[in-house]
Amino acid sequence: MHRLTRTGGTAELLRWLAGRAEGWAGLVGPDGTVLHAAARTAGAMVPDVAGLVAEGASALTERGVQAYSVDTGAYTALLFPLGGSSPGVGDLGAPVLAVVTPRPVAAGLATLLADVVLPLSLCLQAETLERKRRRVDLAESRGREAVLHLLMTGQLSIAQQVAGALRPRLPDPVRVCVVECSGGGRDEVARVCADADGGRSWIVRCPVYARHLILVMPAEAETPEPGAVPPDETVAARVGDCVVGVSEPVPLADTATGYRQAFHALAAARELATRHARFGVSPDSALVVGPAGHRWADELLNPLLTHVPRRAQDPGSQELLATAASWLAFSSHATEHLKVHRNTLAARLRLIGELLGLDLHRLADQAALDLALRVRSTPAPACTPEPAHSGSSASGTSEAAGGLDAILVRPAVRDWADQQLAPVLGAEETLRTWVRCEGRIGPAAAELGISVPGARKRLTRLETVLQRSLLRPPSARYDLWLALRSRDLAAAA
Repeated sequence: MHRLTRTGGTAELLRWLAGRAEGWAGLVGPDGTVLHAAARTAGAMVPDVAGLVAEGASALTERGVQAYSVDTGAYTALLFPLGGSSPGVGDLGAPVLAVVTPRPVAAGLATLLADVVLPLSLCLQAETLERKRRRVDLAESRGREAVLHLLMTGQLSIAQQVAGALRPRLPDPVRVCVVECSGGGRDEVARVCADADGGRSWIVRCPVYARHLILVMPAEAETPEPGAVPPDETVAARVGDCVVGVSEPVPLADTATGYRQAFHALAAARELATRHARFGVSPDSALVVGPAGHRWADELLNPLLTHVPRRAQDPGSQELLATAASWLAFSSHATEHLKVHRNTLAARLRLIGELLGLDLHRLADQAALDLALRVRSTPAPACTPEPAHSGSSASGTSEAAGGLDAILVRPAVRDWADQQLAPVLGAEETLRTWVRCEGRIGPAAAELGISVPGARKRLTRLETVLQRSLLRPPSARYDLWLALRSRDLAAAA
């Protein structure tokens, strides 16, 4: 019985007792409610077992004795209370071990049941405590996931309030790190991450990708201690089958930008022997659009920002903004990120498209919306200022009215586009075809005259060259569409 307690738990103990008694064994509450039960075989059901054990449990509770038996014409029910109050059984009090066996009762069965009470009681308590521990872990994991969601949607003050109940404190500025684990090793890798940086990082199990951990780490000091190894490099070195991507230092309010950078670095790290990479393509497109870009983004998003739902249960502007950002980042996986049904997501996207006058099936409109949302979340003073010769109010208004193309011809944007496309300059046919086919591999392969696996291999190689994720969201396809459009406008000028 001690071996079964260690290896099989309550269920195996009761199954073993049912076999020894050649009948039925279970745990019942003082009112006769069956909590756990096992029978010798699937067909070995004792007639009216529930009524029999309920009668015995009621009598046992009323009399306050340490053992009780109830005889019927063919069966005997033996009942023994488990010592003390076991946690997890609510108001039922201490459960009772009940065994129903054919008459006459086998010699020594009562003694065996008295002996099994202690290990069964300890086993039940251990299982109850383990269930409680798992609930606590799940609650903490969901709390951390909620904080990350708030950070990703720019709700910094609320995120800090919620994070105040958990540890550690949210750092600022931060580097965002994405760790890709193998199999079911995410919990163990999380422990390695916590040990590597002394518990200073905010560690979250990614709600979208089951193999990913997201770390919001304090950005390193400008002059790190001699010989100090950053935690992300330590994790890549210690865990032999994980891959690590890390962002540039960003303000805590720009966690969403840091996550995209880390995800792109992860795509590059998969092809490196070190299995570790830091994001090296900058600046972000939202930083180069200038004040005119901010005016354009405000004008585009205004119908969404001012939307008032007709019914109280309909999504408001903030909820729609969060839905748009999540869908652009995670595509269909946004249902897992937002914890909504796919029909709910589809209905919200239809409403967003109608409000903004965009066709969200088109990559061009997706790229415009993605840029506008990123520009809105970027403080205006941080963006590249207007050139001195075009700083007048009238000029700015005219440029904003010209739409996205007027923004993409700015010199700062053209420089940014050249920087994005420099690694593939002169060999961008596959990239242009893929973008022209709305980022879909099948149509791109057909237009290129190659197989789908061949097109996938080409795009995988481009991921390594560009150091950006293309095939898995968050994808760089929006930035690449903007960069290619900017280059084409410059060439046509």
